[in-house]
Amino acid sequence: MDALLNTLVQGYAVFIMLISADTTHLILKFAPFVLLLELPLYLLTWIGVMHYLRRKRHEVPIDIPYYPRVTCICNAYAEGRDVQYSVSSLLEQIYPGHIELLLVLDGAVVNRDTYNAIRELVPRFTSSRARSVRFIPKPQRGGRVSATNTGLLYATGEIVMALDADTSFDNEMVANAVRPFVDPNVVGATGPLRVRNASTSLVTRLQAVEYMIAIYLGKVGLAEWNLINNLPGAFMIYRKSILDHVGGWNTGTGEDLDLTLRVKQYISRHPKLRLAFAPGAVAHTDVPDSFSAFFKQRLRWDGDLSYIYFRKHWHSFSPLIGWKNFLSVVWYGLLFQIFLPMLQVGFFSYLLLFTPAPFLIGVMLMVYCFYFMLTALQFALFIALLSERPRTDAAYIVVLPLMPLFMVSARVWSVVATLHEWFNKAHQDSPMGPWWVIRRGGPR
Repeated sequence: MDALLNTLVQGYAVFIMLISADTTHLILKFAPFVLLLELPLYLLTWIGVMHYLRRKRHEVPIDIPYYPRVTCICNAYAEGRDVQYSVSSLLEQIYPGHIELLLVLDGAVVNRDTYNAIRELVPRFTSSRARSVRFIPKPQRGGRVSATNTGLLYATGEIVMALDADTSFDNEMVANAVRPFVDPNVVGATGPLRVRNASTSLVTRLQAVEYMIAIYLGKVGLAEWNLINNLPGAFMIYRKSILDHVGGWNTGTGEDLDLTLRVKQYISRHPKLRLAFAPGAVAHTDVPDSFSAFFKQRLRWDGDLSYIYFRKHWHSFSPLIGWKNFLSVVWYGLLFQIFLPMLQVGFFSYLLLFTPAPFLIGVMLMVYCFYFMLTALQFALFIALLSERPRTDAAYIVVLPLMPLFMVSARVWSVVATLHEWFNKAHQDSPMGPWWVIRRGGPR
């Protein structure tokens, strides 16, 4: 016990020495990946946010009566009665245009609870001139892509939203989501994705902060540079014409990133086209409420990322998709999301194996402080400049001290997910569809 306490005290002394001395040589030797890959991306995001706020402040409001017909494809599977929250939030939208709601239930034969919940709810909302509801039960399960493409076959709207049944929406979501499409060059968009079950557990609160910073703040900033990397599967918005051009969703995993990359390839041939972010179109989705469920989800997400980039869309690493998209894919997709976690795991493994315990503890404390200050700064920027419900969001300040540990553990796990995909082809066993559908959906 005394030896452990002595090691901790020595580690703290090393930490004090590191932050008080000139450690430039140490930083340049051990952490070039932070200086070259991570900080520039954050700076680009922050400058983008400032540019967005400045543009909005000086922008002359132009009230263009643009209310296109909107089709909302709501994919349901095993949500049970929770699907009613999502359906109600869509049918209660404040929008003068027509909303067509297509409720696609995948595997209706085995998901009787969800089937009954939808059948119970739909009659309450009688179709009118401005609203129409269609329930499309698919008896055989085909997976998320199959359900979305089924909805696309029936879609009649100029704008198509692909939504998850465990996601609900602010009542002006549709009105705010269509605004970017006033510009005919906008072919796709998304909005802020918040955590609906944030108060359930510690891990949901941590994810709530992650969504505020990474999805809300991050996408607002990157959208100003036309660098949106992905329209998330729970909340993606496209012109129907662009979906027809690229052929809808492809069978397989990581279908949201796959579609985004195919749309970007189309955009590369028509450089004026772009993807947009609609800050006022707010969605609320359920996230895993236990750490085991969280890591299981990220094992799939991060593994799918490697599958999409290295197996299915390796040709995206080419200037032929346009220099801006090429740099975005290489810097954000390849270097930041895949190789940065590997470099960091390698760095910490080196310290663990080849340096004394006090030095390891001192460096870990310095890394913790760096990421805590980075997270606190981004959280403060979000609350002060972007949040539409700052009082509610500010309450999550209590979990900020845990965010660096959460971020590091997620990055370490992303390395596990990447290796799992590389060696085991984990995408073939995705829960997003039956194996016989997933395994014929692209390169193996």
